[in-house]
Amino acid sequence: MLCSVWHAAELRPVLEGALVRLEPLEERHRAQLHEAAREPETWRWMPLNASASPEIFDRYFERALDRGESEMFATIDLASGSAIGATGYHALRPEHRGLEIGGTWLRPEAWRTGANRETKLLLLGHAFGALDCIRVEFKTDALNERSRAALEGIGARYEGTFRSHMVVRGEVIRDSAYYSIIASEWPTVRARLGARE
Repeated sequence: MLCSVWHAAELRPVLEGALVRLEPLEERHRAQLHEAAREPETWRWMPLNASASPEIFDRYFERALDRGESEMFATIDLASGSAIGATGYHALRPEHRGLEIGGTWLRPEAWRTGANRETKLLLLGHAFGALDCIRVEFKTDALNERSRAALEGIGARYEGTFRSHMVVRGEVIRDSAYYSIIASEWPTVRARLGARE
């Protein structure tokens, strides 16, 4: 399938696993995500500290709702039915069958529960399946060892570091480590993430 455009329905599915459901981000998620975003440690490596004030959270949320070259999802914990974080598709390049997965955060109570791995499994499965991607990329702060270890743990390949790549919170200059998974690697990555055929 060669396509130069992805339709909104293809980019905005509801994706459900055993632990989480990813729902296209909507206004109805604002209050629960504001509650989930209160811990400053959640935002340590993010360009914006959405826990700092209600106004900053609202700025984050409004940007997340803006569907320019991104599509954000609320991460819903199936056990509680509550939103516990968010994630998204970014840098959409349908003409090159590629995109980035990023903007991922979870409230600290959801760390090390399998929610992040399943989120990646769902997003990658949809990208390499329905969207027919040949490349999915990730970037993280080069100093974020936890995120880098998680990406390497699922089989993403380190491609290099973009030096002085971003200004974070108006003052910190961030180097960004880039990773990718390509279509031929997806079966191995899927197996690592615990997917079943």
